[in-house]
Amino acid sequence: MRIGLNTFLESSSFTDSDIPLIGRFSEYGAEVIELAIVDPYKVTVSKVLDALRANNLKQPVICGAFTKGRDLRGDKDSVVSSSQYISDLIDLAELLESKVVCGPMYSQTGLATAYSNEERDMQISQIAEALIPLCKKAEEAGVILAIEPLNRFETDCINTLDQAADLIAMVDSPVLKIHMDTFHMNIEEANFEATIIKHARLIGHIHASASHRGLLGHDQVDWKEFFNALKKINYNSDIVIESFTKENKTIAKAASIWRDLYDSPKYLAMEGIAFLHANLY
Repeated sequence: MRIGLNTFLESSSFTDSDIPLIGRFSEYGAEVIELAIVDPYKVTVSKVLDALRANNLKQPVICGAFTKGRDLRGDKDSVVSSSQYISDLIDLAELLESKVVCGPMYSQTGLATAYSNEERDMQISQIAEALIPLCKKAEEAGVILAIEPLNRFETDCINTLDQAADLIAMVDSPVLKIHMDTFHMNIEEANFEATIIKHARLIGHIHASASHRGLLGHDQVDWKEFFNALKKINYNSDIVIESFTKENKTIAKAASIWRDLYDSPKYLAMEGIAFLHANLY
C-alpha cells in the first residue's frame, strides 16, 4: 500500500511546468503521486520519468479530468472525444509505467439532471459499449481503468459503488475496477464498512478525502469504519489524498470549492499522510 497525493492539490492540470511538484510531494512524504492530466499532449514522458525516478516515486497514478465535451453517455462527438482522451491516458500510463488510470470516465463532471429509467438504461448501455474497446486496450497495456462514483450533486449517473459494480458487470473486463472516494461515499453510502467489504474484489483505487475537502480526520467521514474495512479486505493498493483550492480552474466549480479549506497544501498533505499512516499501519 502506498499513500500519496493528487496534483490537483497545487495544480489545475499537470503539465511539464508542474514537474517540480514531484519533488515537492516527495518532501511532503508522498509514496506515490497521482498526476491529474487534462491535456496528455502537454506532458513530456522522458522529463516526467526522470523526475519520478529521481524522487523514488515510480509508477504514478494517472487521474483523468472529464471536462465539458468528454462524455461517454453524450452525443457522438462527446463519445468520440472522451474515448480518445481515455485512450490517450492509457498510452500515457503505459509510457510512464503507471498501472492505474482513474476518474469518473463515464460522464462529464458536473452534469446532473433528471432522466426517466428508460433514458438512464440507454445511457448506461452506451457507456458500457464505449468502455469495452477501451478496456481491451487497457488489458493489452497492463493498465487498470478505475471508475469513480461521484455524489449526486456532481453527477446523476454513477453515485454508488453498487452502481459502479453494475456497470463493471456489463462491460465484463478484468481491468475495469472501482475508484472509491471517501468524500463521495460520505454523501451516498449508508455504511462504509459493509459497502467496502461487499465490493472488495472490485476496488482498484482509493481517494481519501475529507467530507469538507479539508483536513482528514477533522470532518464527518466515518474513518474508523473506513480503516476497519480496508484491514478486513487486506487492501494493498494505493490511497491518494485529494483536495483542491478555489483557484483550481479545472475542478473548483464542479466540486463547489468557494473558500479556503486549509492553511496550505503542504499542511493538508503532511497532516493527511500522517493521519493515514497512523491508522493504517
